[in-house]
Amino acid sequence: MPAILTGVLLMLAGSVGSLLLHRSGRWASVAAAAGVLSGAYACSGPVVRVLSGGGAEALTAPWSVPFGSFAVEIDLLSCVFLVPILLLSAMASIYGHGYTADWHPLKRAAASCLFNVLAASMVVVVIARNAVLFLMAWEMMSLSSFFLVTLEHEKADVRRAGWIYLVAMHIGTAFLFALFILLGRGSGSLNFDSFKQLNAGGTSAAGLLFLLGVVGFGTKAGFIPLHVWLPEAHPAAPSHVSAVMSGVMIKTGIYGLVRLLTFLGPPAPWWGWTLVGTGLVSGILGVLFALAQHDLKRLLAYHSVENIGIIGLGLGVGVLGQAYNLPFLVIAGFGGALLHVINHALFKGLLFLGAGAVAHATGTRELDVLGGLLKRMPWTGAFFVVGAVAICGLPPLNGFVSELLIYVGAFRGVIAPAMGVALPAVSLIAGLALIGGLATACFTKAFGIVFLGEPRSGHAMHAHEVGGTLLFPMAVLAAGCLAIGLGAPQVVAVVIRVITGTVTVPAADATQAALTLSHVLNLVVMIGACGLALAGAGILVRRQLLRKRIVGEAVTWDCGYLQPSPRMQYSASSFAQPLMNLFRNVLQTRERVASPEGPFPASASLETDTPDPFMERLFRPVFEGAGAIIARLRWLQQGRLQLYVLYIVITLLGLLVWKLRQ
Repeated sequence: MPAILTGVLLMLAGSVGSLLLHRSGRWASVAAAAGVLSGAYACSGPVVRVLSGGGAEALTAPWSVPFGSFAVEIDLLSCVFLVPILLLSAMASIYGHGYTADWHPLKRAAASCLFNVLAASMVVVVIARNAVLFLMAWEMMSLSSFFLVTLEHEKADVRRAGWIYLVAMHIGTAFLFALFILLGRGSGSLNFDSFKQLNAGGTSAAGLLFLLGVVGFGTKAGFIPLHVWLPEAHPAAPSHVSAVMSGVMIKTGIYGLVRLLTFLGPPAPWWGWTLVGTGLVSGILGVLFALAQHDLKRLLAYHSVENIGIIGLGLGVGVLGQAYNLPFLVIAGFGGALLHVINHALFKGLLFLGAGAVAHATGTRELDVLGGLLKRMPWTGAFFVVGAVAICGLPPLNGFVSELLIYVGAFRGVIAPAMGVALPAVSLIAGLALIGGLATACFTKAFGIVFLGEPRSGHAMHAHEVGGTLLFPMAVLAAGCLAIGLGAPQVVAVVIRVITGTVTVPAADATQAALTLSHVLNLVVMIGACGLALAGAGILVRRQLLRKRIVGEAVTWDCGYLQPSPRMQYSASSFAQPLMNLFRNVLQTRERVASPEGPFPASASLETDTPDPFMERLFRPVFEGAGAIIARLRWLQQGRLQLYVLYIVITLLGLLVWKLRQ
């Protein structure tokens, strides 16, 4: 266990080093990256030992905080989240060194320092076994990411994004405070080990704790309607920070929810229905809002909501399996959810790094001014398409494997004798299929508009391939997507061992489920490998046939126009318009159309704008109303210290009277 704490200290040492070297932005970035890389290496030792069957590693020490001790532990569940945290943080630190090369030294040092604090706090969150330590790390994670989001605070939209993010995080934290207070009151301690002894599954108290967890942890994860901070914060943050926030930071919310389920005992069926319903809403609406976006990073942010919804679907299947004593659903549901945690970290991290490379090379993220980048940025385009195929859940990459497990669990649930499982399972299958289809359409749009066709502006015309420090992390993450896709049986075997070590599943049923899933995955891997082999053979044959031929280039058919221009290409709005029209009652998209007039029209245009209805119709009115109420209380703020002391005294007297009356 000291190794994991050594890793955290190395990350924090890199943070301090970057501040000490703030006069040289380059060396500050090097110190921070060295801290993350060495810290990740130190942490990887105990993670590998635990995953290899070495047993959990724990450390408990007394401290002055009441109701518990300083307690940390690495168990199998922690390792599932530590693997993507360590890998993506390490790759993002390398990427960030190149991405921030032209920043002001002080700004670069501050970003490097805060990034290391973020990485270290995420590690502590998943190993903490005391509520106070957990909440301290949770708050440090939120604050460091807030300052990273607001690095360019001179911009009004960045300040707005930071404000929304900070408010959302602290609303979620307020629910977590209530959750841990109730857990501590029931157990007499704030150590997680004491929470496990509650065993209050199925009771009304357990249901309340579950709902507090869904809201508190769901705010960080980005479940709809608690997602409103994601599309604001991710575009505002630097791209390597967006990759970490989307790829792993939001997964700490999933970690907290799964850890909470281990405290509450046997779940009630409605817990599973809640997770399936939340997952369906988040998945479908998340991908629909992504399809409507024109900013590349904002599009990817909404896809984080979609994928959190998919993870929620898997958790819902697993919880239903627990509630109705169906072990196969437990294995398939939780297995798909936990594997998707890792998979999403890989392909979403890859996509955000690819979007950052595009922004770095062109100076913009606006889809409608890009185009033709595949010829100018071939490596970035190749890595981006790997991430796009993976996030769409297409074989033979990793996204297909985790979604397949959830599908298999849902199909088994359809034939279950209990209607409480069959109906959610049918809804899940239909919803997950719709999510997959819409995701494919969305990334066809994103990749096509950005990388194919002709440049739509000087931004794209003068683009260039990025350097090795930006390409190397993308290559590693792309290789990870392929490795999990082709090594699915071995990876899923490890995930099943994590599940059996976390929740109660009869050994015989777990073995049978593992055999069934292994058979399916072996078949999938074989087909995927054959497909890759055929594609490679086709490329080689094509090259051989064209080796001795003259290959020329010509423009594509231009519909009879004598002077075709990039404006004749599909725009992001026009590409998505048919699908957007199908869901216009949900999305409430605003269109601005300038129709062509006369026999020789001079101009025509189509612009669409899809504001988030949850922000516009729910949170904004609430925040504005709260602001108006608070403004009326400004008379209390007189600026006199004596008056503030009086307020404190009155509050203490009130608390004392309340306590004495009990």
